[in-house]
Amino acid sequence: MKLHSISLNNLRRRKAKMAFLTIGLMVGIATIVTLVTLTESMSNDIGRKMDEFGANILIMPRSEDLAMSYGGISLGRVSFDQQEIHEGDLARIREIKNNKNILAVSPKVLGAATLKEKNVLLVGVNFAEELKMKQWWRIFGDEPKTENEILLGSTTADTLHLSPGDSVTIGGEALKVAGILEQTGSQDDSLVFAPLKKAQKILGKEDKITLVEVAALCAGCPIGDMVVQIAEKLPEAKVTAIQQVVESRLKTLDQFKRFSYGVAGVVIFIGSLIVFVTMMGSVNERTTEIGVFRAIGFRKSHIMRIILLEASLVSLLAGALGYLSGMGAARLALPFMAESAKAALVWDGLVASGSIGLAVTVGLLASLYPALHASRMDPTEALRAL
Repeated sequence: MKLHSISLNNLRRRKAKMAFLTIGLMVGIATIVTLVTLTESMSNDIGRKMDEFGANILIMPRSEDLAMSYGGISLGRVSFDQQEIHEGDLARIREIKNNKNILAVSPKVLGAATLKEKNVLLVGVNFAEELKMKQWWRIFGDEPKTENEILLGSTTADTLHLSPGDSVTIGGEALKVAGILEQTGSQDDSLVFAPLKKAQKILGKEDKITLVEVAALCAGCPIGDMVVQIAEKLPEAKVTAIQQVVESRLKTLDQFKRFSYGVAGVVIFIGSLIVFVTMMGSVNERTTEIGVFRAIGFRKSHIMRIILLEASLVSLLAGALGYLSGMGAARLALPFMAESAKAALVWDGLVASGSIGLAVTVGLLASLYPALHASRMDPTEALRAL
C-alpha cells in the first residue's frame, strides 16, 4: 500500500475531525485574505482620492534674497535677480521621465486688482486643471466657461454683496460672476478667480506665471525624483515638494498595512494552534494503527510522511477555500468600509498563491511535532492496546 493511499483513507475515515481542521485553517486564511485585500483596495482608493486633493509639488520663479539690517534693526528682505516662468515653459513639465505620475499642472498668475472700489487679490487659473486638482470645491452657480466669467470666494462675495449672474468691472474689463465658491476655510475664500489669459491681461503679465502647482499621483511615486526631473526641465524655477502632504499620504497608507499585518499575525498563530491540537489528537487516537505500521516494517520517516501528507492535503484545501471565502468577504465589506463608491476590489495573484502557500506552511509546521511524536512511538507499547 502506498503512503498517499494511507493518508487519503485516513482522511476519509475521520471526516468530521478533518473537516474541523479544514474549517479552522480556512477561517484563518480567509481572515488574512480579507484584511490584506481590503487594506490594498482601501489604500488604492485613499491614494487615488488623496492624489486628487491638492498639489504636492510647487514651482516658483527662482530669486536671490538678501536680509537687510542696520544697527541691529532688521529692515526685511530684498529680492534681486528674480527669474520668470513663461507660460510656454510649462509644456516641459509633461516631458519628465515620470510624467505618467502627473495628475494635473495648474499654472497661476497673481496680482492686486480693484473690484467695486475695494482691493482684491486676483488669481488667474486654468479652470479645467484647477477643478481637477481641487475636487473638494463646491460652487454655487456655474463654473466659469468663457474668458469673461469669474469665480468669487465666499468671503469676497459676501463683502462685495455679489451673486451669480452679477456683472462687474476689473481693470477696465467687463466680467460676469459665473459662480461663488462655497466656504472652504482656506485662503480661497478671499480670492477672485479669473481665466488665466484674462487675468494676465488685466494684471499686465502676459505670458508670465507667478507659480505652478503640480498634483502628482503619489501613492508610491518617486516624489523626490520628480522634483529633480522638473528642476532639470525648468532651471530658472525653484521646485519644491510639499513634504507634509506627501508624508501624511504615505503615513496613512502605512497605518492601514501595519494594522492588517498585525491582525494577520494573530490569526495565523490561532490557526496554527488549531492545526497542532487537531493533529496531536489524531495521532493519539491512532496509536494502535501506528504500532501496526511500525511492526510490519514502516520506518520513522514513513510515519512522518503519512502524517505530514495528511496535513498538507488538508492545508491545501483550506488555503484554496480560504482565499475564495476571503475575497468574497472582502467584496461584501468593501462598499461599507471604503470612502468612495468607486472603490474597486484588488484581485492579486500574489495574494492567491501566498494564501495557499501560507496555509500549507502553517499546516506542515504545526503538524511537525505530532508527526515526530508519532514516528517515535514504541511498537511494543502501541500494540498492547490490541
